[in-house]
Amino acid sequence: MFISSCKLFSLLINRKNINTLLDILMKKPCRPLRPNEMKIQYTFDKDIEINTWRYVYLGIATCSFVVSMSLCINLDKRKLTYPAWLPFDYSSTILYSLTFAHQLMCLIIGSFLNIACDSLFCGFLVHICCQIEILTYRLRENISYSDILSECIRQHCYIFRFAFIINTKFRLLVIVQFVISTLVVCFSLYRLTKTTSHAKHVEMTLCMMCMLTQIFFYCWYGNEVKLKSCELSDNIFKMEWITLNKKKKKSLIIIMRRAIMPIQITSAYIISMNLESFMTILKMSYSTYNLLQQI
Repeated sequence: MFISSCKLFSLLINRKNINTLLDILMKKPCRPLRPNEMKIQYTFDKDIEINTWRYVYLGIATCSFVVSMSLCINLDKRKLTYPAWLPFDYSSTILYSLTFAHQLMCLIIGSFLNIACDSLFCGFLVHICCQIEILTYRLRENISYSDILSECIRQHCYIFRFAFIINTKFRLLVIVQFVISTLVVCFSLYRLTKTTSHAKHVEMTLCMMCMLTQIFFYCWYGNEVKLKSCELSDNIFKMEWITLNKKKKKSLIIIMRRAIMPIQITSAYIISMNLESFMTILKMSYSTYNLLQQI
């Protein structure tokens, strides 16, 4: 719930930045114009759509299991789904029912808020990869046209601006996600080893899978952005640049020199979002779990 609140707060304070990002994608030179460019964008959109639905199904399965188990086990014993201190006595049937329903509603709303924010953020990362792919296509197929080359240089600048806005304006969201998810995975693993209930085993396993999926989403697409930006210089070098005039060669060199430093999405400018960071988080969670076991 703390992560959900931070993500909601981050979205509210970044409404203008989100509109700025959408404007960059919808206007020239980033907007796809030709059929092949639209096909490239459709491929990336389809990829993030499929992965988002997988994430949604996992969230629905987890929430459904928690709600059903709570209704079957806790309702008869007049226990809440989650232990909580409340400033009133909920021993009466009406207050208990309202409190019980409130906890389940918060669980469901918080889960889908997480899914929505994660999908939005990762969708922006996918669009960085998409723009780099469209830029590569334009350079490869239309390099002989001088107006296209100038558009490509502008598009490359917009891609860096797009990534810079994501890095600077959403750093709070990413760092909170990494820190809290690591703690949740650690304590979930600890509770998983201590509980004897089969229902709790399944519940904690599903919760851990959701948290790991969250972190993996961020790290996977951050890693894809880095790989795509690194490939740009190689793709330009493979083109028929020898036949171009001196002015166009200089323009390509500008793009290649800028692409030498890959685009990296970072967490508070410290932790890079890639698969190595994902493995580091898993090792850190397991180390903390071992420490808890010893204590």
